[in-house]
Amino acid sequence: MLLYIIVLIVSREIRLKKRPMGIPTNDNFELVEVQVPDSNDGEFLVRNIWMSVDPYMRGRMTERKSYVPPFELGKPLDGACIGKVVESKNNQFAVGDYVLGMNGWREYWISDGSSNSGATKIDSNLGPIQFFLGIFGMPGLTAYIGLLKIGQLKEGETVFVSAASGAVGSVVCQIAKAKGCYVIGSAGSKEKVSWLNDARIDYAFNYKEFKDDISTELGKAYQSDGIDLYFDNVGGKHFETALDHMKTFGRIILCGMISQYNATSPTPGPTNIFLAITKRLKLQGFIVRDHYDMLNQFHADMTKWVNEGKIKWKETVFEGLENAPKAFITLFNGENFGKTLVKIGPD
Repeated sequence: MLLYIIVLIVSREIRLKKRPMGIPTNDNFELVEVQVPDSNDGEFLVRNIWMSVDPYMRGRMTERKSYVPPFELGKPLDGACIGKVVESKNNQFAVGDYVLGMNGWREYWISDGSSNSGATKIDSNLGPIQFFLGIFGMPGLTAYIGLLKIGQLKEGETVFVSAASGAVGSVVCQIAKAKGCYVIGSAGSKEKVSWLNDARIDYAFNYKEFKDDISTELGKAYQSDGIDLYFDNVGGKHFETALDHMKTFGRIILCGMISQYNATSPTPGPTNIFLAITKRLKLQGFIVRDHYDMLNQFHADMTKWVNEGKIKWKETVFEGLENAPKAFITLFNGENFGKTLVKIGPD
């Protein structure tokens, strides 16, 4: 008599319960248990280890047209994640392989290895696997593309970076330093400013200490006749202030405007936008996924800079999938520092 034992795998996932108005709260999310279906031939099962939370996800929680569709109510959220293959019926992916995917906010997922199901092997020899969610991942690539391809950075220029201690901003600052530029960074606490100083940023300041007069502090930060390149992660007052300090023919890279992501009514534009005309400024936004053709060059350069000690990194880690909403919310209340990650399970 044969006895068959069927093992059912249960996965927890975070779903969007209701759309946020203003800054998200825990009430906008729900934690649900689901049964993982059996994989088919050509598929493999991934157990997530790390997941990323990123500001762009806030835009997807609002029902409006954008470059990516909004999250659906009652459905699991998604985003960048790193997991380990634990079962495989695909000869290209072996049990034990680490993979990068876009199926975060859950404990398990199934892939066939195609681009549609989003699974890419990663080389764990390059560093801790979570680096592929940070300096070797989307935040690092965003900094690289924005600064070098869109911004056309030149050696010796003066660069101003807002949210300079964040996942993207911190890499922008350090790439600019590696390229021989004078770098000014704005952050939101003494601890963050101290970290920027340790990363050898030329001038870092806590904007919260100068909330009514960021402009005067920014004016003290440089010795030249202005800023050549402003990398904008914040929008709002920072954007308006930067316009006042830009050199003629300066460039402004529009990466994000996190100060406006949770606005419940239209936000006023900068009162001095006319300076873009009189100073003949170039303002350009970009979406990082338009530039994946530069991934190989990015990884080569980033590996070199890390090995040379030119890139420092900072992580804020939350333990457990149940704390993913809390991790996400910190992106908008100033508690985040460096790259914010959620550790879902053991390596």
